[in-house]
Amino acid sequence: MAEVLEQVAVTAADVGEGRFPLYADPDTGQWATTGRGSWAGGFWAGLLWLRARHTGAGGDLAAASACTARLAGWVDADTSTRGLILWYGTALAAGNAGAQELRARAAAACLAAMDEELGLLPWGSAFGGPRLLARVDGLPGTIPLLAAVSPAAAASHLQRHLTLCLPDAGTEACRALDLVPAWSYEAQRGWLACAEPAPGWSRGPAWLLLALADVLHRPAVAAWLPGHPRARAERLAAAWTGPGTPLVPPADAARPDGPADTSAAAITAVALLKLSLLPGPRSARYAHRAAEILEHLVGHHLSRGRLLNGCYDAGKGLAVRHELVWGDFFLALGLAGLAGLADLRTV
Repeated sequence: MAEVLEQVAVTAADVGEGRFPLYADPDTGQWATTGRGSWAGGFWAGLLWLRARHTGAGGDLAAASACTARLAGWVDADTSTRGLILWYGTALAAGNAGAQELRARAAAACLAAMDEELGLLPWGSAFGGPRLLARVDGLPGTIPLLAAVSPAAAASHLQRHLTLCLPDAGTEACRALDLVPAWSYEAQRGWLACAEPAPGWSRGPAWLLLALADVLHRPAVAAWLPGHPRARAERLAAAWTGPGTPLVPPADAARPDGPADTSAAAITAVALLKLSLLPGPRSARYAHRAAEILEHLVGHHLSRGRLLNGCYDAGKGLAVRHELVWGDFFLALGLAGLAGLADLRTV
C-alpha cells in the first residue's frame, strides 16, 4: 500500500496540478491526461485522499482538497457517472467541509435528474450518444449518493439495472457473458440491448457486484428492493469464488486469449471485501478470495507502485495493457481496507 501511495506523489508531479491522469503507457509511464477528469476524475481525487490519510501531511491534504474542488463542474453534468466522479472523489475526505458540501450537492442533483417513468438516473448525454441508457458503470457511487437523499430512488435505480442486465437464473453463478451491461430506451420499442459494451466486458460484472455490495451495507435501500438482493450478489460473487476461476479476467470473455484486465480484478476484490464484512456463511470465503486477488495483483502486475495490464477498451485497442487510474484506485482501496486505513463499508 505504501508503495502504491508513494507512486501517487510521482504521478501528481508528472501530470501537474491542473490535469487528471487517465491511463499510462506500461513501458514509458507517460500518462494520457484530461483537463476535467472525464468519468475517472474521482478516482484520482480518491487516490490523493488515500495518500493524505497515509501520510497525514498538510501538503497532501491540500492537494486532495484542491483536486476534489476541481470536480465541482460535474455536479450539474448530465451523466450517471456522477457517482464514479463525485462519490469516489469525496468519500475518503472525512472531515473536509468542502468535500462534504460537494457530495451533498451531487446527491441532490442526481435525485433531481431521476427519470421517474423509467425508474432510473439515465446514463445521460455528457459523453455524447443516446441519453436514455442504462449502463452498469452508472451504478457504483450513484447508489450511495442517492441513498443519502432518497433510499427509494437508489433502490429504483439499481432495480431497473438488475432487471435489464442480470438475467434471472436461480442460484447459478453469473458468467461474464450472461450479463448485458448496457441498454437503450426507445419510446416505441422499449428497452433494447446495446452493442457496446458487449456481454463479456470484464468490468460489467465487477461494477454490478460493487453496487450490490454497497446496497447490502445500506439496509434502508435494500428494504425497497423486491426479492433478495443478497442472493443476486452471491450469484455474481460465485463467478469469482468457484474452482478454476482466474484471478484476473480477460477484458473480453469472448476472447479468453486476448488482453487481461487487472482493473476489473481490483474492483471485484473491493466488492468481495465489502461482502466479507457482512455476517454470513460465505464471508470468510469472500475475504479469502479478495486477499488472493490482491496478492496476485501485487505479486504479478505491480511495478514500482503501478498496477499494469489493465485494459481500457479491448474492442477499440485502446490502452490494452496499461496502468489505469481506476485500477490503481481500487487496488489501493482494497489494500487500505486490509490495512485498516479505510472502512470499506462507507467508501
